[in-house]
Amino acid sequence: MLVQVWHFSFTVSDIEQSVAFYRDILGLELVHRQEQANEYTRKFVGYPDAHLKVAQFRIAGAPINRSGHMLELVEYVAPRGEKVDTRTKNPGAAHLAFEVDDAMAEYARMKALGVRFRSEPVSIEAGINKGGYTCYFLDPDDITLEIIQPPPRT
Repeated sequence: MLVQVWHFSFTVSDIEQSVAFYRDILGLELVHRQEQANEYTRKFVGYPDAHLKVAQFRIAGAPINRSGHMLELVEYVAPRGEKVDTRTKNPGAAHLAFEVDDAMAEYARMKALGVRFRSEPVSIEAGINKGGYTCYFLDPDDITLEIIQPPPRT
C-alpha cells in the first residue's frame, strides 16, 4: 500500500550548476548532499559502475515528509548519460509544478535572472484552477518546471 510521496527526482548533467539554479534562483533549501559509489547503489540503480552525485532539496517552511526532502537531483558521474528530449509532449517526460503567491512577480524575478520561459503566465480558463495563472520554464538541463498561482478559494 502506498503511503505518501517520498521525493521527486531529476537526473542532471552538472550537479553544481543544478544546485545553484534550484537553490539560488528557485530558492529551495539544500538539505543534503552525498556521493554514492558503492555496491548498494550499483545494485539499486542497475549499473555495475555507478557513481552518483546527489543533492536533496525542500521548500523552506513547507510541511516535511519523513524523507526530509521533496526534490532530489542526481548526476551520474558513471555511467555518463545522454541528453534526451525532455519536451512535455514526449512520453516519459515529466515536469514539477511549484505553487506561488504571485505568478507575475515570480515570472519577472526569474526572467531578470535569466530563466528561460515557454510563455508569460497565462490565465487558467477551465478546470479546477480556473482563475489562476500558470507558466512553464526550463532548468539548465531543459527539464520543464511550472509555477502556478491557484485561484482564490472561497
